[in-house]
Amino acid sequence: MQNKRCVMILNAALPPGKATNAAAVMALTLGQRHPALVGNNLEDAEKRSSPGFITTGIPVLAATDEQLTILREQCEQAECDLVLFPEAGQSTTDYQALGDVLRQQPRQQWRLSGLAMVGDKKALRKLTAKLALFS
Repeated sequence: MQNKRCVMILNAALPPGKATNAAAVMALTLGQRHPALVGNNLEDAEKRSSPGFITTGIPVLAATDEQLTILREQCEQAECDLVLFPEAGQSTTDYQALGDVLRQQPRQQWRLSGLAMVGDKKALRKLTAKLALFS
């Protein structure tokens, strides 16, 4: 995973609670899809083990709706592994209902709360260079 990078981009208009939720959901999905991003277990001074953390860090950046749409397209063209978090993901706690809503339109039309991507370091830096940190 040395040449890989992970980046998370959140919709700049999200309030803190929804932004945190979107980031957590995408991070869990990324961890499941890319277990090699997670380092070895860590130990404290008493040799108690703790789970490893991601070894590359994850910049969390902000983007507008339009920027998110463009980034999704660019990431697909660059063949990055992409995790999309549609706005509809925060409108229900019923996973089946979410699936039903998402099947009603192509993902190119989804309004995104965020996206996370894993790909070549240079390619991701080029795609995200103009974005600011989410705040």
